[in-house]
Amino acid sequence: MNEQQNTSVAVVGLGKIGLTLAAVFANNGYTVYGSDINKEVVTSINNGKSHINNEPGLDQLVADAHNNKSLSATTITADAVRKSNVIVVIVPVLVDDQNHVDYHFIDAAVQEIAKGIRKDTLVIFETTLPPGDTRNRFGNKIEEISGLRLGEDIYLAYSPERVYSNRILLDLQTYPKVIGGINEKSLRLAAEFYTNALNCQLIEVSSLETAEFSKVAECVYRDVNIALANELAQFADAKGVNMSEVIDASNSQPYSHIHAPGIGVGGHCIPIYPYFFINKGLKPGLTTMSREINDQMASYSISKMEEEIDSLENKNVLILGLSYRENVKEPTKSTTFLLLEQLRKKRANLFVHDPHFTEKEIRNYGARSLALNDEFAAEIDVIILQAYHQQYSSLDFTAFSNCELVFDGRNRLNRREITNLGMKYLGIGN
Repeated sequence: MNEQQNTSVAVVGLGKIGLTLAAVFANNGYTVYGSDINKEVVTSINNGKSHINNEPGLDQLVADAHNNKSLSATTITADAVRKSNVIVVIVPVLVDDQNHVDYHFIDAAVQEIAKGIRKDTLVIFETTLPPGDTRNRFGNKIEEISGLRLGEDIYLAYSPERVYSNRILLDLQTYPKVIGGINEKSLRLAAEFYTNALNCQLIEVSSLETAEFSKVAECVYRDVNIALANELAQFADAKGVNMSEVIDASNSQPYSHIHAPGIGVGGHCIPIYPYFFINKGLKPGLTTMSREINDQMASYSISKMEEEIDSLENKNVLILGLSYRENVKEPTKSTTFLLLEQLRKKRANLFVHDPHFTEKEIRNYGARSLALNDEFAAEIDVIILQAYHQQYSSLDFTAFSNCELVFDGRNRLNRREITNLGMKYLGIGN
């Protein structure tokens, strides 16, 4: 592989992280060929438009790269790979309904990469993976199909994405890039690439597996910490203690970092990646218990509501937030789906509001959409805050004139304002 800076990069997978990486690379001296199976995504990028909303700075980066002719996209991955000497793979790996790892998207992408790869190419996986997969599942498959030898003809590295929606560009500048390689040359080439492409701090680790393990461990830590907060919050409820005050007081000690309790944990990361350890042989313990505790928070919350109003049968229940968290349009593993499933069993009448989703999109998820200014708002009996979108910080509760109970699943609403209207207020651990 040429020791000088490599100028052509294929980014495989153009979701919110993949597109952001592609746009940054394309504005830092690289010619970038993106690939994605979604034709609409490819068309948008080739027109200089970002298909990702609410990612500050991304629209301009995509437009600039388009104008400079440094970013293009295709649905044919092998073509993008043939033109490039660095391949960055950021195709999602999730879990199915039985929490088994679902590889079908990335397996297909790797097949196409192997068809187009040339000698002296560096392949970097950024997708979060169970330890061992970069080498054993994907590296070996590329070697098998291409006939090129890993570490000699082609080079293999792993560097996990570590960014957060709505602040990806900032996080790329802030968080160190963890890098592991299949051999010393792979590690050095990957380090040189990220130094030039991102100009960020690097943490070079001893193996592919160490880099893979580090990313999953980050997410397991957060899941366990949230589970601890949720367990303590339930105990605080039983003892009449305000958990929010406890956290503020406890975390004033520098070795304490208790996370916030909540109605549930969602998204692409925290409720998914612990299974990358569990399904690879991690013995039952804190990790498995934490998954159970966090997934049970929806049920716990519903039981708290029933203690206040006896029964939810035939009650009009409005859930605020389809997204798994605030200020993003992302439904993956959202607690709202757990709430809808359990509230249906209670025979409640269910409505959902989320400013990031259209009425049709909400309906496609099996719920009825309700605008906050709809006259039917006056018929709502129970409100559940699931995702604290910015729009809810100024929500006028006077429109819900018959509401009996507001359940604040994120402990963010104004309790006094709600109770002054004659509504009951409940939160998690307060």
